[in-house]
Amino acid sequence: MSRTIAETIVDMLADAGVKRLYAVTGDSLNLLNDAIRRDGRIDWVHVRHEEAGAYAAMAEGVLGGIGCCAGSSGPGHVHLINGLYDAHRWGAPVIALPSTIDRADYGMESFQETDLGMFDGCSWYNELAQIPEQAPRMLQQALQNAITRKGVGVFGYSGDILPLDLPETSIASPVYRPETIVRPDDATLDELADLLANAKRPLIYGGMGCDHARAQVRELARRLNAPLGWTLKGKMALEHDNPNGIGMTGFIGGKACADAIAKADVVLLLGTDFPWKDFLKTDARIAQILTHGERLGRRTHVEMGLIGDVRATLDALLPRLKNRDDDSFLKDRRDVYTSDQEGLARHAKDGGKTGEISPEYLTAMISKYADDDAIFTADTGMTTVWAARYLESTGKRAFMGSFSHGSMANAMPQAMGAALAGEGRQSIALCGDGGLSMLMGDLATIGQYQLPVKMVVYNNSSLGMVEIEMQLAGLPNYQTEMTNPDFAQIARACNIKGVTVDDPEKVDDAIRSAMAHDGPVLLDVKTDRYAVAMPPHTSVDQLGSYALSEAKMILSGRGTEVIDQISTNFKYLRDL
Repeated sequence: MSRTIAETIVDMLADAGVKRLYAVTGDSLNLLNDAIRRDGRIDWVHVRHEEAGAYAAMAEGVLGGIGCCAGSSGPGHVHLINGLYDAHRWGAPVIALPSTIDRADYGMESFQETDLGMFDGCSWYNELAQIPEQAPRMLQQALQNAITRKGVGVFGYSGDILPLDLPETSIASPVYRPETIVRPDDATLDELADLLANAKRPLIYGGMGCDHARAQVRELARRLNAPLGWTLKGKMALEHDNPNGIGMTGFIGGKACADAIAKADVVLLLGTDFPWKDFLKTDARIAQILTHGERLGRRTHVEMGLIGDVRATLDALLPRLKNRDDDSFLKDRRDVYTSDQEGLARHAKDGGKTGEISPEYLTAMISKYADDDAIFTADTGMTTVWAARYLESTGKRAFMGSFSHGSMANAMPQAMGAALAGEGRQSIALCGDGGLSMLMGDLATIGQYQLPVKMVVYNNSSLGMVEIEMQLAGLPNYQTEMTNPDFAQIARACNIKGVTVDDPEKVDDAIRSAMAHDGPVLLDVKTDRYAVAMPPHTSVDQLGSYALSEAKMILSGRGTEVIDQISTNFKYLRDL
């Protein structure tokens, strides 16, 4: 029996493992919508903004599935692009379906006509089907690229081909998932083993590529007596109960790992393409292992660049290494790491005051009452800093954000996807007030489907990360203040339990109640605007610029604000 192109698309998506499609229906999507309804294997999730749909789809890809989102002609699919950039840079398998105008209207600057070339930078595959025979072949390739290469596959189609029948001679291949083992050759592994064996101060710095190789990475660190640091994406895999752990570097990290990179004589970058080159400055000899060879050496000088899966590579490398006896560098870094952790714990003890709740204390309480296998999302900005420092790894938890793209507004929609794809796991969004404001319309999506998302809004009425960026550059913060609506009241209007918290003594009960609630919750927490953590190795020049910005604020009549800011952050200035 003949099938239409719309029915063929749905059949192929379902066979590939797609469970949900996030989209706003209309125009060139309507026949696809109807085919999904009639087929019954895929759920159409009606988001309020396509960007939210792309972020929700990303979460499904991060959690091991394949995400799927769609956008109708022109404006609809343009909205997808920010979430797709995030998914692609994370390496989350996502299939995007931008539908377009009728074929006969192309090239005439027609209503809602766009160039799908806009997706080239955020996808492995991006093609437009304009005749029926192209559709199954192009969709198969988009899916194959997304799953095999880990990222976004874009399959565009002209809306007027959807009702056409698929010709019997058309090629419609399934998606292939061959199991492969990729590792360096034996001679290269011998060379790497020699480099590591002769190191006096070895350091392992692991990323997301270590997710499925936790035991192997820990054994390597034990055998080398090497300190082990991790990226933000590698935190949940490597932090938990790690006797060699020394934390993170970068803006969100501590002194132990930051200084270890500078002091090591050999650094092994393991499954990471850490994007912040300024935090990888070192005279050490560097070896890097990645599955994507084209990414080797683009952040710092690399002496040995190896292509391989971390688990397979370490399985072959470990038998080549003997136990290294010298643990002096490890002990030194572990002592500093202990000091880093004690400082963080000290900062989190103070709950703050009414209307100015400590975000450190708030995040520590969220971590305390969250499930052992909770899925956390965090908005870009200070919420990511607090999450990185105070969410504890259990070996079962997951944590995602816009860690490579740096977009605002990702936490809430990612938590939507996590709630649907997480198979009952708790989904917790740490939202900045700026981030939530951007895509606040999709609170209605959460309310409509009663997605059991727990949202905590760090409501400090400002763009906190931007303020410290400006001040470390010697600029007084300007136009970073926000006059926010009552987020809890908006949540209640969307059929979500909304609670305002402005008393630090009520934080504990509010979080426990939110985590136990059977349904969506939004906690609007009034946090301290001036709680802005300094990087662990702020330079003298940056401190001078910070002081200059404070002086400019005083001269412009903002002296009270400066006093509040310095008094709040004196604990971090003292640590520096």
